[in-house]
Amino acid sequence: MRLILIRHGETAANLKMALDSLPPGPPLTEAGVAQAAALAEALAGEPLAAVYASTAVRAQQTAAPVAAAHGLEVEVVEGVQEIFCGDLEGRHDREAFEIFIATIKKWAEGDLDVPLPGGESGRQTLDRYLAAVDKISAKHADGDTVVLVSHGASLRMAALALAVNVRPALAEAGLLPNTGRVVLEREADGWRCTSWTGVDVDAG
Repeated sequence: MRLILIRHGETAANLKMALDSLPPGPPLTEAGVAQAAALAEALAGEPLAAVYASTAVRAQQTAAPVAAAHGLEVEVVEGVQEIFCGDLEGRHDREAFEIFIATIKKWAEGDLDVPLPGGESGRQTLDRYLAAVDKISAKHADGDTVVLVSHGASLRMAALALAVNVRPALAEAGLLPNTGRVVLEREADGWRCTSWTGVDVDAG
């Protein structure tokens, strides 16, 4: 099974660099709509078995043209939303961003029980996200390719936890671009990442 994890398209909060985690959240900007259309075109040749999205509007709007191009409906799943930012929600100042990034770095290095101020810990994020991936995986055969449109920070943490060849430095490398893709393949011994935003990843 191939799992294509995709960050949603651009929103107004992205333009402000605001921490925006609570669904349903803002819609896509005009640029975000164009990004979603380009994503659908890029994935037109993929034999998709299903298209999933988080409970956030921006994720569902990004997934919609991909699903439509394959005659599919977007299936909304709980658990793959963005990391809950707690007291940092809505902030776009340097201090808030630095706190967020420093906390994510600790998680990537294995200290999963450190929470964001008033928000989630890494363990809470992964528990819900990986449970959702398990449910999706259980529905699909080994040869299936599925899309899951999600959110930059939670997606990176999930890829790090799932794929044996994703190193912490890759997960810490900064925000995925809007509609950036991480491709995972399920093998007998677990998941492996084959591509990170278009760059091939060593099988490890």
